[in-house]
Amino acid sequence: MGFLRNAKSAALLLSAVTAAALLTGCQADDGAPDTGGVEASTSGSPSPSQTPTDPVAITSNVAKGERGVPVDRRVSAKVTDGRLEGVTLTAGKTTITGKVAADGASWTADDLLEPDTLYTFDAKAQGQQGGTTERRLRFRTEALSLKQQTYPSVAPLNGETVGIGMPVIVTFDVPVTNKKAFERHMTVTSQPAQKGSWHWLSDHEAHWRPATYWQAGTDVDVDVAINSVPAGNGVYGQEDRKLSFHVGDSHIYRVNTQTHQMKVWVNKKLARTIPITTGKDGFTTRSGTKVIIEKFATKRMRSETIGIGKNNPEYYDLDDVQWAMRLTYSGEFIHAAPWSVGSQGYANVSHGCTGMSTANAKWLYDMSRRGDVVEYSGTNRPMEFGNGYGDWTESFAEYAKGSAL
Repeated sequence: MGFLRNAKSAALLLSAVTAAALLTGCQADDGAPDTGGVEASTSGSPSPSQTPTDPVAITSNVAKGERGVPVDRRVSAKVTDGRLEGVTLTAGKTTITGKVAADGASWTADDLLEPDTLYTFDAKAQGQQGGTTERRLRFRTEALSLKQQTYPSVAPLNGETVGIGMPVIVTFDVPVTNKKAFERHMTVTSQPAQKGSWHWLSDHEAHWRPATYWQAGTDVDVDVAINSVPAGNGVYGQEDRKLSFHVGDSHIYRVNTQTHQMKVWVNKKLARTIPITTGKDGFTTRSGTKVIIEKFATKRMRSETIGIGKNNPEYYDLDDVQWAMRLTYSGEFIHAAPWSVGSQGYANVSHGCTGMSTANAKWLYDMSRRGDVVEYSGTNRPMEFGNGYGDWTESFAEYAKGSAL
């Protein structure tokens, strides 16, 4: 009986020790150090005869299962007592690249995030004395409506050849109030290099121009890298835009409203002098530097667009004005005016446009492109800054004051 009692007691003791060991093991798993919700696995555990490997902690600025992560967060990772051996950030089949610091202690993503997107983050680190740690987590970014995203439209077009007065124009469909943040991500570079500046016309529009006219033959690259950059008031950039364009020959057309002549300069050489007519009394043509905005082989021109109604003796409605090139949003054009040939070179008889013979207008139209410069003199009515591409109405020093930076 005593033997059985002792045997039974030993069995109960062994069972209790085994249960305690199992319970201790479960508690060790549940009580693992907090790694910001990152799934973890560690390899390289030493045998009792080996030197213990260093613990390697990997932390990130995003957490496992996190939702509503702001799109302007730049994902990063850090380690202590080790080096990052590999980091990947993916969204489906898309990989977001990044850079590991020279000391291997940190990693930073190259790009910001897309809205309402599931990301997977994987990192692996090597301890200073051996052993590796791996981390994996998934998170989802915040969803954004179209009203919370602003899209940049850019002029000139990719691959376009323009004149020496063409500004870079970026327009946003949703207002940008954090202009400093956006301007830091908008760059214009050229070959040969030319100094220039951004100028914000409004919350919807920013222009860039060089200090002086572009050099003929310049190649220009525009990078509007505002995707997920905060625009203010809970709005973010919707998409990056990159494009390149070329600056063609130097075309400068100098119009003297007093002598009624236009001198056409091509690459600094006088190519032709054209008799013209400009605005008569009450319809004075603006003086100052203008830039060709768009071209039309034929254009309907109606006086109602400049406020002259049908009951006004100055009313006109012309269906097929030829070789028309717009200079202002308010309605100044260069165009063929066969009806005023008798006054061209002698008197100003138009409603503000610059008229010339059909042959001269066709010749000028064929050689001209968007961005060519037209310099007017002889009137006391100035060209307004925002009335077309009026970027050259200010000195560069004044223009640069329009930068948010």
